[in-house]
Amino acid sequence: MSHRPISKLDPHKRYLQIALNSTLEDAQKIIKQLPSHDRILLEVGTPLIKKYGQDAITKISSWYKQRQVLTGFGQQTQSLSFSTLAFEILKNVQHTNRARTIADTLSLPQPYIVADLKTMDRASTEVIIAAEAGASAAVALGTASIETLDAFITTCKDHNIDPIIDMMNVEFPLAVLRKLKKIPPIVLLHRGVDEEKFNKEKQIPYHEIQRIKGNYNIMIAIAGGDTVREVQRSFFNGADIVVVWKSVYESNDQTVSLINDFVKEIR
Repeated sequence: MSHRPISKLDPHKRYLQIALNSTLEDAQKIIKQLPSHDRILLEVGTPLIKKYGQDAITKISSWYKQRQVLTGFGQQTQSLSFSTLAFEILKNVQHTNRARTIADTLSLPQPYIVADLKTMDRASTEVIIAAEAGASAAVALGTASIETLDAFITTCKDHNIDPIIDMMNVEFPLAVLRKLKKIPPIVLLHRGVDEEKFNKEKQIPYHEIQRIKGNYNIMIAIAGGDTVREVQRSFFNGADIVVVWKSVYESNDQTVSLINDFVKEIR
């Protein structure tokens, strides 16, 4: 088995990834309800990136940093002057770098932002776009050429973000991995939204989790399920990251309760 590729994530922990796919207004509403938790990852979905460009990545990163600072008051600021710290946050609330500085001061977890680029070509260009916007990770499709995937992984590493390979519609993920010059730290096994909607027989490829882990020391993300039961099943089958999106939007006023139920499954 190969050595584990370096990632920003702790390979000994499990994570919940919340995909934001609607509008920036909806994304901001959801972020305002999220708990500050080091096991929660935020995904800037492909529709958001296509609609808003780099701005989607930058704003979602900034909003979640601000959320972490605000939710950190009760737990981590007892020895600090509340009025002084509150003034600093409100004064600088629109500035991503300042929000990061305050979060660092409070020892809050830095947000992990996944840019779901679904890169198929021009890997270096797209990775740089995501990195400059503040992404922690970027996603390429496993159906891209090996040359594109190699360039994608290399450029991600050069810009200190995690490369994720999405194996949606890849029949044999291992065959793709074996052709790569470098192995990515995270592979996403994915049942697409349209597949779930129009092909009820299409299953989430849980069986590939141990097949990949038996050959490579990497983290596996699962996408395509949205209920607490599906999250439980993914972790039971060995997933490290579970991606959810639909139920977060559909729950409306129950979003906080739903996410807390998800978070219970990753402890």
